[in-house]
Amino acid sequence: MDLYMMNCELLATCSALGYLEGDTYHKEPDCLESVKDLIRYLRHEDETRDVRQQLGAAQILQSDLLPILTQHRQDKPLFDAVIRLMVNLTQPALLCFGSVPKEPSMRHHFLQVLGYLQAYKEAFASEKAFGVLSETLYELLQLGWEERQEEDNMLIERILLLVRNILHVPADVDQEKRIDDDASVHDQLLWAIHLSGLDDLLLFLASSSAEQQWSLHVLEIVSLMFRDQNPEQLAGSGQGRIAQERNMDVTELEVLRQREMAEKKTRALQRGNRHSRFGGSYIVQGLKSIGERDLIFHKGLHNLRNYSSDLGKQPRRLPKRRQAAKELSIQRRSALNVRLFLRDFCSEFLENCYNRLMGAVKDHLLREKAQQHDETYYMWALAFFMAFNRAASFRPGLVSETLSVRAFHFIEQNLTNYYEMMLTDRKEAASWARRMHLALKAYQELLATVNEMDMSPDETVRESSRIIKNNIFYVMEYRELFLTLFRKFDERYQPRSFLRDLVETTHLFLKMLERFCRSRGNLVVQNKRKKKKKKKKKVLDQTVASGHVFHSPEELEAMWPALTEQLQGCAQDPELNVESPVPFDAASEVPVEEQRADAMVKIQDCLLAGQAPQALALLRSAREVWPEGDVFGFPDISPEEEMHLLKEILSAPLPREQGPAEGIAEEEEEEEEEEEEEELQVVHVSEKEFNFLDYLKRYACSTVVRAYVLLLRSYQQNSAHTNHCVVKMLHRLAHDLKMEALLFQLSVFCLFNRLLSDPAAGAYKELVTFAKYILGKFFALAAINQKAFVELLFWKNTAVVREMTEGYSSLDSGSSSRRAPVWSPEEEAQLQELYLAHKDVEGQDVVEVILAHLRSTPRTRKQVINHLVRLGLADSVKDFQRKGTQIVLWTEDQELELQRLFEEFRDSDDVLGHIMKNITAKRSRARIVDKLLALGLVAKRQELYKKRRKKPAPSSLPNGDQSMKDFGQEDLEEEEEILAAEESEEDEEKEEGWEAEQAQGSSFLSTENLGQGLRDEGFSAPLLWLQNCLLRAADDREEDGCSQAVPLVPLTEENEEAMENEQFQQLLRKLGIRPPTSGQETFWRIPAKLNPTQLRRVAASLSQPKEAENEKPQAELEPRVPGEQGPREEHGAETPRVLSAHKKKAGLVASEEEKAAGDKEQQKVAPKKRQLLDSDEEDEDSSKAPELGSPVIYKKKRFQIEDDDEDD
Repeated sequence: MDLYMMNCELLATCSALGYLEGDTYHKEPDCLESVKDLIRYLRHEDETRDVRQQLGAAQILQSDLLPILTQHRQDKPLFDAVIRLMVNLTQPALLCFGSVPKEPSMRHHFLQVLGYLQAYKEAFASEKAFGVLSETLYELLQLGWEERQEEDNMLIERILLLVRNILHVPADVDQEKRIDDDASVHDQLLWAIHLSGLDDLLLFLASSSAEQQWSLHVLEIVSLMFRDQNPEQLAGSGQGRIAQERNMDVTELEVLRQREMAEKKTRALQRGNRHSRFGGSYIVQGLKSIGERDLIFHKGLHNLRNYSSDLGKQPRRLPKRRQAAKELSIQRRSALNVRLFLRDFCSEFLENCYNRLMGAVKDHLLREKAQQHDETYYMWALAFFMAFNRAASFRPGLVSETLSVRAFHFIEQNLTNYYEMMLTDRKEAASWARRMHLALKAYQELLATVNEMDMSPDETVRESSRIIKNNIFYVMEYRELFLTLFRKFDERYQPRSFLRDLVETTHLFLKMLERFCRSRGNLVVQNKRKKKKKKKKKVLDQTVASGHVFHSPEELEAMWPALTEQLQGCAQDPELNVESPVPFDAASEVPVEEQRADAMVKIQDCLLAGQAPQALALLRSAREVWPEGDVFGFPDISPEEEMHLLKEILSAPLPREQGPAEGIAEEEEEEEEEEEEEELQVVHVSEKEFNFLDYLKRYACSTVVRAYVLLLRSYQQNSAHTNHCVVKMLHRLAHDLKMEALLFQLSVFCLFNRLLSDPAAGAYKELVTFAKYILGKFFALAAINQKAFVELLFWKNTAVVREMTEGYSSLDSGSSSRRAPVWSPEEEAQLQELYLAHKDVEGQDVVEVILAHLRSTPRTRKQVINHLVRLGLADSVKDFQRKGTQIVLWTEDQELELQRLFEEFRDSDDVLGHIMKNITAKRSRARIVDKLLALGLVAKRQELYKKRRKKPAPSSLPNGDQSMKDFGQEDLEEEEEILAAEESEEDEEKEEGWEAEQAQGSSFLSTENLGQGLRDEGFSAPLLWLQNCLLRAADDREEDGCSQAVPLVPLTEENEEAMENEQFQQLLRKLGIRPPTSGQETFWRIPAKLNPTQLRRVAASLSQPKEAENEKPQAELEPRVPGEQGPREEHGAETPRVLSAHKKKAGLVASEEEKAAGDKEQQKVAPKKRQLLDSDEEDEDSSKAPELGSPVIYKKKRFQIEDDDEDD
């Protein structure tokens, strides 16, 4: 950018600063205001940083600001303003733009700003500028804390930031073109810092306990000073070259000489004796050209070896998003005097500052006093200075602050966090990968230091090392860390240097772990395992039952006489002394209506256990819960008939629930997707004896091997130690684990071919020996297994390796125990025969029948269904769903049966109810109504509505006949709404709603008895509290329009005692209230699936019984002193009025306004997702006339009619 393009106001402001005459700078009178104006301009620059670019092009910092800084230091306001402006101008380009722009125009501006920063850095490389900064900083640090003002602290921070910004500017390698041992711009800057004495001030700030607030600034400056240095090389500066370094240099020269001699020999062979016109043409037999003919080669025979079909082709361009990550950090060897100064600085820093500074920085990081990602400087300092200490003169006491298990834990936590962020934040994956590399280097240096402590002659040092290793090797996360990094290595984001450090760190860790195991003999380590708890559907099976022993008919007959004696003693007693059991599980997810089979199994188990009274009590309880169908006997059954029914239950082949362990073992892998299950991961921590070979087997996978092979491809650029680490790991897998076939891959063999044909192969003896070993193993296997040549095309896992070496049937035979048993031809024939015999039988589950008759091998329901589909007997697994009857089409016989039933019950009160009760093929209510309309038996749906004849007594209705008419009108409209809602919402019913309604319907069966029993025990107040909680939850859900689980928190001792009572908890389960989840919740909760209407209905069921209500009007008629209240009224005087209001909301009580409205307005019942159909049986109590003043509540038994064709 030229000067004439500069903004006029900005140019005038710069001209008002002053001018340089020789070496003297003359400032203008408005110099201070001009500097402030420049700061103001920079504050309002645009996104292209135009002001910054114009000032950089005008070289304001070099020509004006630096002379003002060095010559006018005594003008304190001007000096402070110039420091502020310099800090702003030298701000890193990454902070100015946020990140490296991808747009070409913005990237151009970014590079322009970066170029100006590099010019600023070169201008600062003078002793004079840093001398002024050092003197100013020294004077400020001489002030005590009581003398130091806020402006002084601000100036200290700005000087440190200015030094940080100058050191942060990256070097322009292409522009400088400096070689090793030459002084670069960065070296000149470091030397100026040394001459000015600023390094001593940095050491003082790092070591002083009174200056802890500058700890992070000092650590950042130190890290930027040493960013291009190698700690091992720096520690050896100024000393004579050791023999190992000389040998390495000789080896490198020998490799170069051998390659040069091989190239000369190749060129000599290619030089023909005759000119190219007589080179000749040759036909290469067996190598096809583009057509069907053999290839014609037009060059000399000595060039045939280098022939490739890819010659002359344009190389395929690799997309940018798939290119390998580039190396950003470049290490170089500085000038000798700079290295000596840095070496002395490191020594003094370790002796006087390291432990205190690292402790202060760690405290800032843990207390979150630092900025984001400042922990990277901490990890760099840990890796660098511990490596320097190990290479110079190893003294563990100098680095004791970071040599502990806590340091391992801190580094492991950050490394895991960076790894997870790299996988999730794909846009910044490269940045997270660089941070992860820093953490890996710190972890590597911690291991190297602990390993060095093992070699120490001091016994206390070795003991400390043993304690640290014992803690590290014990915890599972430290052992699994390297496996995780290998499996998720991505060369698009992680450079080759990261892979090199990962391989070397893994090599060191395995070596230390192997040596520790040998010295200990046996090692106990922590083991964590995540288990998945699966909640499965119940699998019914007759022959395979958990804990059930099959009894023959003869054994059952022998049991019966002993049971008869017990039954005769208690059959005559209608009230058994045995506690009345609950035949169903109210907390189960299975609806109560579907638990009949479980209740029958419980009765059979009691009989088999010889507990006849319990079986009889269960039978009577089940009869009360499930009276329909007379499955558990008639209501007025005689004792002899009860004994006969129990005998039938004893000998009946009832379906039983399969054991969960057996069911899991028999599941096949391909069937897991079709199974409905709920998985909960639970971490189980245990201890086990460590086996090194078992741990090494975890590395025997293709992802790890591919990473090692990727690093081995650059064996010529790798150091000898890196190549040794790679070969050692591959040798462990191939030789120690006997898994040579893991390396039987074509790309690996191409690498071996390049290695063996390398002229300098003599310098890689270890690699050559290993390559020959693997090739020998392959050709030995290929002589036995001809498919080994095809296997070269693929990377392999341990299972394929086992198949290659032991035979391709070894995997199936070894894992047969985990697979389902194979179906024999006889079993398939029996399965086909049973299916064809029972598939058309209505009213039964064909799969359950097949399971009951398959006696040979235990099978699960899913195995039978899948095999039926494989045999072609069924089209899909969905044909065997247990929900619904799956009956869609009406046969001619079914239509005739429907007509007969309609003619039989057309004059009854409930035509549809009688038809559904007596029809053979069970169908939904809506399907039967549609069929009656289609057959023309009824003209309108209203003809099928249930007729109500029982009406309340006139004395209970204040409006007489008109109120009775309105009430009947409401009943009729309620029936119409039920059918209309059923038709409109038939396809919208959900499984959760069915469970909620069934739980509510079943809760009314014995809620009144439980409530009365609790009142007798003195729990009236808790029942009233529970009722109020339900009503408040109903009001909240009606107002908010959304619902969530509401905890029942008892705040009084009386309520808390009631919540712990078993009978009270039984009442809660019957009402549908959910118990607390084990280990996660404390209180019972009102589930979110209950709507306000259901909550009010449940609350109404907790009201006082009718006898108590009948006594209430008489009590109210007694004279009472004004202001006097009874004990009940003190607890809740307004409860009856609130309860009656809630009952009106629920539609249970007709309000006076509704009665006055008549036919004009009727209370609408909110549409429900499922319908409860009224039965024709009503309680006898409803026919009795209630007393005056008591609310009228008509109780009806309600049964849920399931729409079986919902799933079609």
